[in-house]
Amino acid sequence: MPKLSVIVPFFNVQQYAPDTLASLRANTREDFEFVLVDDCSTDATSDILARAGRELPGAVVVRHERNAGLATARNTGIDTARGDYLTFLDGDDWLAPGYFPRLLDVIEELDCDFVRTDHVQCTGRARSIHRVPHGRRGVVMDPREAILPADRSTSVDYAYAWAGVYHRRLADRGLLHFTDGLRTAEDRPWIWRLHREAETFAVTGLLGVYYRRGVASSLTQIGDVRQLDFIRAFDQVLAETAADPEGARLLPKAVRTYCAIMSHHLGSIERFEPAVARRLRSLCAAALRRMPQDVLAEVMDTMDAQRAGVLRRVRRRPVTARGAGPAGSAPARTVAV
Repeated sequence: MPKLSVIVPFFNVQQYAPDTLASLRANTREDFEFVLVDDCSTDATSDILARAGRELPGAVVVRHERNAGLATARNTGIDTARGDYLTFLDGDDWLAPGYFPRLLDVIEELDCDFVRTDHVQCTGRARSIHRVPHGRRGVVMDPREAILPADRSTSVDYAYAWAGVYHRRLADRGLLHFTDGLRTAEDRPWIWRLHREAETFAVTGLLGVYYRRGVASSLTQIGDVRQLDFIRAFDQVLAETAADPEGARLLPKAVRTYCAIMSHHLGSIERFEPAVARRLRSLCAAALRRMPQDVLAEVMDTMDAQRAGVLRRVRRRPVTARGAGPAGSAPARTVAV
């Protein structure tokens, strides 16, 4: 049985897949498997993966018959994986040689549920190191205690699934799966659930993942309706956190993060198609009204004036039934709030 399963979704990344696969080859070991999930690519990615299935040691290629999105592709990989430990990589990123063996050594030595890692962000030729926003390194801790404080960046704000390694017991408990169908922000409910429900975690300064930013096909670069799935993602975060026994303590952080992401999208609304921009405003107005109003008021009082002003203006907008629920609701008449 494999010691480590590496789950790598691919969708129309023919330009980058060869580099990704070459970096996997530089991380092979006889007890490693690489679960390569082709999310119904329509370019040459499928041919590249078919060749990798023959040539890359430990490769297991799985193909979706229809495009399902990153969350579902990762779930396919989790369900296929056989390793004692699991980790992720995206199909347009790459690794330093020998990174996975070192990462596996870290989690085996610490003997915890999961380990989070720093990474290198690559935008064109520029390189910058991004660190887990948690000061203690190499120490096993309670992940719940890394959620707060509400007014600072914490481990739940560093949601990259590929920045870490996870014990199989988390998958067996259902904690590693993503919300099927989420096309963006899929890692937000995931990272919150890990920190609320796992028992132990640690942070390491080990560097080895190179995260490619600014890819034209990335959803972060495309202003279409799929971007609005962040509403569904954060509605899930709020609902699950509110149901937690410590919901009152944790909700201010969840609401503050939701508001920050919402403000970010509203602040760059010009990149969206006009119909999507209108839908964004309506969905945000409805989401702000659904939040616990006492917590929201406290959060907005402590946000900077510009971001809080954007949110207050949107909250005053009329809300349509179409904007009263998560993305995907049917259009309807305007309703009073």
